[in-house]
Amino acid sequence: MIPSRRPTGLWWGLLGVAAFSFTIPFTKLAVASLSPLFIGSGRAVVAAVLAASALALARQRLPHGLQWARLGMVAAGVVVGFPLLTSFALSTTPASHGAVVVALLPAATATAAVLRGRERPRLAFWFITGAGALAAIAFASMQSGGFGQLHWADVLLLGAVVAAAIGYAEGGLLARELGAWQTVSWALVLASPLMVFLTAIAMAQQPPSATPVQWAAFGYLGVVSMFLGFFAWYRGLAIGPMAQVSQIQLTQPVLTICWAGLLLGEALTWTTIIGGFAVILCAGAAVRVRLKPAPAEPSRLPVKSLQSAED
Repeated sequence: MIPSRRPTGLWWGLLGVAAFSFTIPFTKLAVASLSPLFIGSGRAVVAAVLAASALALARQRLPHGLQWARLGMVAAGVVVGFPLLTSFALSTTPASHGAVVVALLPAATATAAVLRGRERPRLAFWFITGAGALAAIAFASMQSGGFGQLHWADVLLLGAVVAAAIGYAEGGLLARELGAWQTVSWALVLASPLMVFLTAIAMAQQPPSATPVQWAAFGYLGVVSMFLGFFAWYRGLAIGPMAQVSQIQLTQPVLTICWAGLLLGEALTWTTIIGGFAVILCAGAAVRVRLKPAPAEPSRLPVKSLQSAED
C-alpha cells in the first residue's frame, strides 16, 4: 500500500507559514534603528545573492519569452512591493495591528487567482471576500481614531496585501512551468539591480547602525522571509493536496499576533483579537467557497436533437 503524502505536505506548509509569521514582528524590531528603505530593499539584496548562488549551483535554464514579463509581476509584488510597503508602514504602527490588516492576504490571493485564471466563482465568494475587506478596513479605521480615518500606514498595508496577492497568484501559475523555488529565485535576481540601487540610496541617506539583535532580525528577513521560507511553503504546495495546504496560511496572522506579544511586548486588546478573528474567518470562508466546485450546468441540446433521441 502506498503511504499517504498528505501529512508531509501539510507539515511542509506549516513550516513555511511559521517562517513567514515572524516577518512582521522582526520588521518592526528592525525599523527601530534601520531605515524602512534599507530594510525593504536590503533584505531583497541578501536573498538575491542566495538565489543567484542556488540557480548557478543547480544549473537552471534561463526563463524565456513572456516568462520574464511574468517574473516581473512576481518581483514587483513579493520582492519590491510587499517588503517596502510593510517596512514603511511598521515604522509607525504596531506589529499586531499590521498582522490583522495583512490577514486579508489569503482572500486577496484567492481573488487574484480567480481573476488571473478567469474563473467564475459563486456569488458567495465575492460577498464573503468583500465582507473580509470591510472588516479589515473597519478595524484599521477604529484603530486610527474612528470610521473613515485610515492612517497612511493602513493604506500602505492594504497596498502590500494587493501587491503580495498579485505576486503569489502569478508566481503560483509560473511555478508550474519553472518550478517553485526557481520562480522565487529568478524573481529575486530580476529585481536585484533595482534593490541594490535602493539599498545604496538608503545607506547614503542614513548609514545603517543597529544593535546585534536588530541585525539578527534583518538577517532573518533576508535569509528566511525572502528566501528559505518559500522553499518550505512551495514544497508543501507541491506535495499537496494544494487545497488543504493553502488554507494553513490562515494561521499566519494568529501566530504573528502571538509573536508580537511575546517578542515585542505589545498588549493585545480586545479590538485586535476580535478584528483579527473576523478577518481570518472571512478569509477562510472565501477560500473554502472558491475551492468548492461550481455546479455543473445542464447540457443544452437542441429541441430537434432531443426529439430525435426519443424517437
